[in-house]
Amino acid sequence: MKATLVLFLTLLTSLAIAQKSHLNAKKNLFLEGYDIVSYFEDGPVKGSEDFEYGYQGATFRFKSKKNLESFMTDPQKYLPAYGGYCAYAIAVSGKKVKVDPETFEIRQGRLFLFYNFGKNNTLESWSKENPEVLIPKADKNWSKVIAK
Repeated sequence: MKATLVLFLTLLTSLAIAQKSHLNAKKNLFLEGYDIVSYFEDGPVKGSEDFEYGYQGATFRFKSKKNLESFMTDPQKYLPAYGGYCAYAIAVSGKKVKVDPETFEIRQGRLFLFYNFGKNNTLESWSKENPEVLIPKADKNWSKVIAK
């Protein structure tokens, strides 16, 4: 019984670590602490340390108890596509690329985030190249990324 419990806990820990590797979290903080529920409201805002929640091996922050509870009720509704990495980069190269948390789009009820540093705003490229074509490519590439 004890060996089974140890094996189960080891498997659970391994699963959590594997899932974390596919979330855009730096020092365990997901998406620089932005409240992912806020994207679906009035736009992105930083969450508070007062409303933190651990999910898939990362710490998520929310601006309010209400947003935290909304996330806890249905995390899949709010999680950004591709673990919070740049949707355009996933579509064209299958690479995990950091994002500017304030450069985003909600399409088909999904949150997409983009790289926007210097003179390179991939949301502009995404929009010009037809997101309806890029999304299936990104979905296919993401399935390969998480299978590694």
